[in-house]
Amino acid sequence: MKRSILFPLLLVLVSSVTGFAQTAQVDETEMAIKGIPRKGQRVSMQLDSKRVEDSWKKQLDEQFGSKVKSDKGIYTMDGVVIDALSKTPVRVISKVDAVPTGTTIWWSIDLGNAYLSKDATPVQWKAAEGYLKDFSVKLYREDMAVQVMSAEKSLEQAQNQHIAVIAKADAYKKEIERNKQKKMEIQQQLAQNASELLQLNNQIDTNLKEQEGARADIVNMRVALEAVKERLNKIQ
Repeated sequence: MKRSILFPLLLVLVSSVTGFAQTAQVDETEMAIKGIPRKGQRVSMQLDSKRVEDSWKKQLDEQFGSKVKSDKGIYTMDGVVIDALSKTPVRVISKVDAVPTGTTIWWSIDLGNAYLSKDATPVQWKAAEGYLKDFSVKLYREDMAVQVMSAEKSLEQAQNQHIAVIAKADAYKKEIERNKQKKMEIQQQLAQNASELLQLNNQIDTNLKEQEGARADIVNMRVALEAVKERLNKIQ
């Protein structure tokens, strides 16, 4: 029972860690936004797209506030400062997409004098890559924390069930002991009943002998009485 509940969960946790190590990769890709092709960065995650988009939007809102504009799943931010990337304001266009393997986050960054590019702006590229990876790490950690809590809860349930099974076994053992004791008591009662039956049978035999003796006494008394009457009749 415990293996059926916990073993798959452990496999999920292991696969999550492995998946994180394999999929938190950032690549350069082009995407058409409102018909205009733009080069940018994309990070892939093996996580639910709705959860990723909600977390991404929340982070952007917390960091850039009212400068975040959302239109049909496309996020635009004008004049925002990403400290790790640039000390001057930049323009960001971002999009979250559900894919067969999970979710991707893509963004294109206008640095003012150039667009973010692996070859043209390697320093900024590395900083932006770190930003996306840090976000991915945060989501994977949150996801794994939820899975760990679920596994711990299942473990606790399995342990409680195991304790209940042991308690049931102890109850069975006590019932067996009670049954043995009851059997001994019944055997003792049977032995006592047998002794009482023997005693009663002996008492019946004695009573029969006593009845024979009483009948003999009655006969003797009748004979004596008849003898007395006969003597009386002979007295003139």
